[in-house]
Order: sequence, then structure tokens, then C-alpha cells
Amino acid sequence: MMKAKKIILMLALSFLLPLFASDKDLVIQDIKVGKGKEAFSGSNVTVHYVGKLKNGTKFDSSRDRKQPFEFNLGAREVIRGWDKGIVGMKEGGIRKLVIPPELGYGERAVGSIPPNSTLVFEVELIKVY
Repeated sequence: MMKAKKIILMLALSFLLPLFASDKDLVIQDIKVGKGKEAFSGSNVTVHYVGKLKNGTKFDSSRDRKQPFEFNLGAREVIRGWDKGIVGMKEGGIRKLVIPPELGYGERAVGSIPPNSTLVFEVELIKVY
């Protein structure tokens, strides 16, 4: 009976593990440090971004659409790599984020993004509300 409990616990943990993935593999590189208001969890922010796969293939760009993107930081409106990687940026700043699959789309394919993809974003923080 004890063995069955351990197996059930291990299975439960294996499903929960992605929810608590470490951000140690998230790479944050400031290209330009902003001088404006700082973004924190709970801030509404407006950004421009370019998203690429690790091999350099572009999959999305707000710049190409000429339409910035607005969201509530930390409210799970975006992938977790963004929620973690944009905190601390200041208006006018540009940051490169290299996001492991666990903090991106994980095992799901989304549009032209294959499953288990490392994502590379260049994000410019335009406004913090």
C-alpha cells in the first residue's frame, strides 16, 4: 500500500512540476537600460517586441504590425518568461529574454512555434501604468 501511495505522489508531482519550474534558465540581458518608471508585478505595461526561435526564425513582431502590446504584468496574461523577465525594466529600456520551454509554451505547439521551443524575445518597454 505504501508503494502505491509513493507512485501516486510522484505522478501528482510530475504534473505539478511545470507550474513551479525554476527560472534559473531564463536569460535576461539588458540591451538598453531605461530611465522611466519601473515595471513591477501588477503593473499594466505597453511593449514592442520581436519573438524568434533559438535558430533565429522570427515568429511574431508587434513592430511589424505597428501595434504595441499591452498587458498586466504578473497576471498570467502572457507566458511566464515574460512575467518574470520584464519585472524591473524601466520605460525606454530594451531587454533580450531567452526563455526556456518551461517558461514559454512547454510541450504545446502554438502557431509556427514547435513544442519544447526555447524562445528569444527583444522587448522594449514603452509605458508603465
